[in-house]
Amino acid sequence: MKAGAFVKALDDARIMAAIKEAEERSRGEIRVHVAEGPVEDARAAAQADFARLGMTQTAERNGVLILVGPESRCCAVVGDEGIDQHCDEGFWESVVEAMGEDFHADHFTEGIVAAVKRVGDELARHFPRRPGETDRNELPDAISRG
Repeated sequence: MKAGAFVKALDDARIMAAIKEAEERSRGEIRVHVAEGPVEDARAAAQADFARLGMTQTAERNGVLILVGPESRCCAVVGDEGIDQHCDEGFWESVVEAMGEDFHADHFTEGIVAAVKRVGDELARHFPRRPGETDRNELPDAISRG
């Protein structure tokens, strides 16, 4: 599938709803970014986009970025230092692997939604909502592109 067709196949509303649901269970922040153009190193691109999108500015350093590079058929997941120190070794890679399997089956939205849910479960485990405390949404839930 061509990159443009991939992007058109995404159900932004469903992905944003998954982000909102995941963030309602934790104090963490999740963003999805779709790269426009080739991505040589998905992890390096995700780390660069993580900084560029201001994701290091969360109060607890618990933001997570899911990057998808449709033209290069790649994806990556990176977490800030607050969440990264709590995740088991290989956790981010296992999320990427599962997303890749969904993408291979042309289940693009489903793959991203499942990744958001897994990341949300991990954030809820380590950064659960505190009773009586309102959580501020520190980052936009909309899919970014660029």
